Amino acid sequence: MKLIKYLSVAVMGGFLLSSCSKGGQPTSTDPGGYSTATGIEYGEDEEAFDVPEYAEFPQGPGLVFIEGGRTVLGSMEEDIAMTRDNIERTVTVASFYMDETEVANIHWLEYLHYLKKDSLPEVYQAALPDTTVWSRQLSFNDPYVTYYLRYPGFRFFPVVGVSWLQANDFCNWRTAKVNENFVKQETDGGGGRRGLFGRKKGNAEPVESTTPGIESGLILPNYRLPTEAEWEYAAQAMIGTQYTEDENQNNRRLYPWDGHQVRNPYGKQMGKFMANFKRGRGDYAGIAGSLNDGAMITDYIYSYPPNDFGLYNMAGNVNEWVQDIYRPLSYQDVEDLNPFRRDGYLDETENYDSTEGFHSLINNEVRVFKGGSWKDVAYWLSPGTRRFMAQDSSTATIGFRCAMINAGSNK
Repeated sequence: MKLIKYLSVAVMGGFLLSSCSKGGQPTSTDPGGYSTATGIEYGEDEEAFDVPEYAEFPQGPGLVFIEGGRTVLGSMEEDIAMTRDNIERTVTVASFYMDETEVANIHWLEYLHYLKKDSLPEVYQAALPDTTVWSRQLSFNDPYVTYYLRYPGFRFFPVVGVSWLQANDFCNWRTAKVNENFVKQETDGGGGRRGLFGRKKGNAEPVESTTPGIESGLILPNYRLPTEAEWEYAAQAMIGTQYTEDENQNNRRLYPWDGHQVRNPYGKQMGKFMANFKRGRGDYAGIAGSLNDGAMITDYIYSYPPNDFGLYNMAGNVNEWVQDIYRPLSYQDVEDLNPFRRDGYLDETENYDSTEGFHSLINNEVRVFKGGSWKDVAYWLSPGTRRFMAQDSSTATIGFRCAMINAGSNK
């Protein structure tokens, strides 16, 4: 009799399951009321597995969706440094999100504000950018040391003087602050998603849980630095070269825009530079009365046309930190799906040991930066070029932007 009873329950559960979803098949946002594995009702009682309600969140503040796909990574430029450290290879990069712009001074000042209020003094001190990166013994950049970070006129200029380590700390803080705000909106404003509280039972009031987990659907994935492959893929923005829907692209790109020149070839902006870079020795912006790129140092984060993904200044303005440690042969070691070098695996530091009478800057504490800056010549604007610096160092030419996984979808 017990067997018949269990079979009856299973059949009834299957019937209820098949009718719970409009399309007949469960989805992340409409999982149905019963498990497709056991037939047990979700949240039937306190001991049952609970599936919080989930509606896909809007993308996180500041982010732009980057649809992934196949691409050819590697330098399209002549290898003038003769490093041969980014040979062309075909890879696939999964869809992700990336900041529309570089992280700006105003964002860092907001970060410092909350750290000063909520953290220990030494944490606040460790987060201060090194403003002395502007200082030069034979150059009068002294005003930038004092004013660049904090003066209101520079609010939406990219933050500089931050190390790779500091950039990572900012990503962690931003994740916590954004999610804290999302939870507050849901709890205070009745946002309609009850993942923090569990499922409602009839007219019963929800019971609040103190710490929403990943399963709650109330928090976004982590903000983080993009991988080198993600950054390079996003800078290429090859979707703008798609010729038809049969996966044919009509050209490669030397820069994040079409053509092999650094000037705009179209319309009213014809002849204007497409990025903020150094045109030649001593020439940072052009001549008065007819300034071209218009920026002696950094520039407004929304200056210059965005690329086809809608990202601003993926070439020029400031170089940008990425996650990867540097190795000259990463291109031949890393996987062809979401390539990334997190440590010295397959290419250990012993290969660059300086005890044999030569000196190497390569170790597990040097990180890649890309994109070119206001102080770099056009060669470094090409997405495939790469350089590296110690992860605890900073300069007036390196900033960063954040990225985030695209969870639960390929589009």
